Amino acid sequence: MKFFRMRGRNSAGRMTSTPVDRAHALYTAGRYAEAVAEARAVARSLPREDTYAPLALSIIANATGAQGRHAEALAIYDEVLPGVGRTFGAEHWQTLKLRSDRAQTLAALGRYAECETECAAVARAAGRGTGLQLQLTARAARNGLVFALDAQGRHLEAEAVAREDLAAHREPDRLSLVLRLGLARSLNGQARHKEALAEAECADELRRALPQGECRPETGAVELAVATALLGLDRGTEARLHATTAHDACMASFGPDHRRTVEARALLDRMDGA
Repeated sequence: MKFFRMRGRNSAGRMTSTPVDRAHALYTAGRYAEAVAEARAVARSLPREDTYAPLALSIIANATGAQGRHAEALAIYDEVLPGVGRTFGAEHWQTLKLRSDRAQTLAALGRYAECETECAAVARAAGRGTGLQLQLTARAARNGLVFALDAQGRHLEAEAVAREDLAAHREPDRLSLVLRLGLARSLNGQARHKEALAEAECADELRRALPQGECRPETGAVELAVATALLGLDRGTEARLHATTAHDACMASFGPDHRRTVEARALLDRMDGA
């Protein structure tokens, strides 16, 4: 999930601050409870029609989900989305971004078919528009679609979506990172573990090149992809090392109930049962 912040310029052409900057900074630093409190204060201080109100609400939901409270995050989206849609319109990027984030929260709750349907719809709607914000929203939705397809065992379809997006957008940004990880997941799902390992290693290089805070929501994801590929290649000792690193990092950042912490624990249990 990604925040698309808007910045203004003053008369001297310098970038100006926004009401959500502090909440966003807290989220980026992994201080999720503080981010929720700050974003709630911002949301209460702004009129509903203010451009930054949906961003504040998005931070609340994302920071709640980052603590593993996915059902609570979904309830926040369900509460705020109707009002955002009425204020900004059904195909405004603010509305579509919230829908994309909500859909990926559905995936965290195991509701993969619903996530697939919603992400596909958001990607289509955002793709009909123009501008950077809609383009980013469409890509984020396609990332959610890749995850949902993989979770349903439809790895060839997931691979096709990920490869199409990566070919069209070669920027070394966070969305490219998560889509590359989605591609690695789809290859692992097809038992193409050598290719998956190569993609995961490329994702690791990209992660190292990006600002640390920007990649914090992907904590443990690279290590999980690498561990899964190594296990498939019968390199169990190396796989356990990476899986343990992923689990420990997710526990420290997100807590025991976050979907990635649970996934890392399941992978370790699978190794123990092998």
